[in-house]
Amino acid sequence: MKGKDPSPEVQITVQGRGGDGGVAAGAEDHVFRQVRYRRWVTWLVPSFVVANVVMFLVTMYVNDCPKKSGFCIVRFLGRFSFQTLKENPLLGPSSDTLYKMGALAVADVVQRHQAWRLFTCIWLHAGVFHVLANMLSLVFIGIRLEQEFGFVRIGLLYVISGFGGSLLSALFIQSSISVGASGALFGLLGSMLSELITNWTIYANKLAALLTLIVIVIINLAMGILPHVDNFAHIGGFLSGFLLGFVFLIRPQFGWVSQRNALPGRATPSLKPKHTMYQYVLWVISVVLLISGLTVGLVMLFHGVNANEYCSWCHYMSCFPGSKWSCKSQQVSCMMNQTGNVLDLTCLSNGKSNDYILSNDNPSVIQNLCNQLCS
Repeated sequence: MKGKDPSPEVQITVQGRGGDGGVAAGAEDHVFRQVRYRRWVTWLVPSFVVANVVMFLVTMYVNDCPKKSGFCIVRFLGRFSFQTLKENPLLGPSSDTLYKMGALAVADVVQRHQAWRLFTCIWLHAGVFHVLANMLSLVFIGIRLEQEFGFVRIGLLYVISGFGGSLLSALFIQSSISVGASGALFGLLGSMLSELITNWTIYANKLAALLTLIVIVIINLAMGILPHVDNFAHIGGFLSGFLLGFVFLIRPQFGWVSQRNALPGRATPSLKPKHTMYQYVLWVISVVLLISGLTVGLVMLFHGVNANEYCSWCHYMSCFPGSKWSCKSQQVSCMMNQTGNVLDLTCLSNGKSNDYILSNDNPSVIQNLCNQLCS
């Protein structure tokens, strides 16, 4: 989840995986089912949940609202109390603290060569509501995938998808900082769709499963056109995960597994390949597209390219203007007066003003505060 985007809770369970008629005996079918439905012990996804929660607590500890700000919410929590709702409606730390902890700030990535922010931002969250929604989604989606495919593949898929989401976000949204795990979560969602496609022959009720996934994907991406939601992180994570699903989540053919696990003394059919030709084709195409896409994206980013200059309509993919909201938060401007580490901002569009205590004068942090003040 990027910025202020509470990700919806999604659970996908595809059941009814049938075999084909190639198994000669019920005993062999039982052996196959034991292999096919093997469940890995899930520890990585719960560890990711713990890591995200711990990082949020550390961020709140560093934030120390009573010491650095004049007004706080739930002040009895001490240094874990929240910034005002005006500054952070998600019940969380200040933008300055998020930046200090590793939020995605494009200017720092390009000008100061802090590429690590593309990874660290996926472990940070803007508030209690933000981290709660994302972690519930991670539990519902991630545990099922880790049970089926193991911690190595799901761990790589999560991290690479999060990186892909951060990269696309950095190319299109360059005026404010960004945090959240939604790119990685959408990567897991995308991988479920490609897993269904590449392992098509082992599924029963294929059409129902496919339609269910497509509807959920459309709903999640459609929610990203609301203001203050970084849909580019969603799209980048989803595309990365979709391609990675063809690479990491490929299953052997039913016939290959059944003949490999045939009982001693039983005649086996003619030798069958482990994977079908279309699985190999999808694997190669996905690897080429993923590597080339990430490489081109990194080259564009480190050359300071603003992707909006090459796509005049792409901004609608992240925020579509409506009668009840505006998408102009990134074109706002504020009058600034700074004395020491106290920053006084006045929004030129609505006249609102507020004081902020900063530990640095990073332009991305100041612009993000201006966006919040004018929204």
